[in-house]
Amino acid sequence: MKHYSTLVIEQFCKHVYGDISAFNWLIEHNYRELVATLDAIRDDKHAFKFLIDNKYFELAAFVSAIWEDSKAFKFLIDRKAYDWAACSNIINGDEKAEKALKAAGKLHFIALANAILRKIQEDGDRNSSPVGVIKNLLDFRKALKQ
Repeated sequence: MKHYSTLVIEQFCKHVYGDISAFNWLIEHNYRELVATLDAIRDDKHAFKFLIDNKYFELAAFVSAIWEDSKAFKFLIDRKAYDWAACSNIINGDEKAEKALKAAGKLHFIALANAILRKIQEDGDRNSSPVGVIKNLLDFRKALKQ
């Protein structure tokens, strides 16, 4: 498994919040897999395939664990990807996971979990609000025309 420094996770977190400079930083420093991870969380099948095809199995498992796939979570534990496992559990509402990361001094993973959770909630709101539904329909129609 590839190790990610605190700086890298902080840049990933900023990217999740929509910071374009953080996106550029991730790309320039060859962390395209983290950009793909966010896209996969947001249900981009091509991004998930990118993770698998390029052997970022822990990140693919992280994405699946976020959506409460117990086998993916077990895979993270078996691969000793504890930070990613705890991060997915925070997203799924496990307060003990947050306490464990705090005790380990991994505040950047807690921040990442909170950023991803917020993005998931925003996406859900966007897809269920009347304005969001109309925008999605218009985007769908544009896609059909291409």
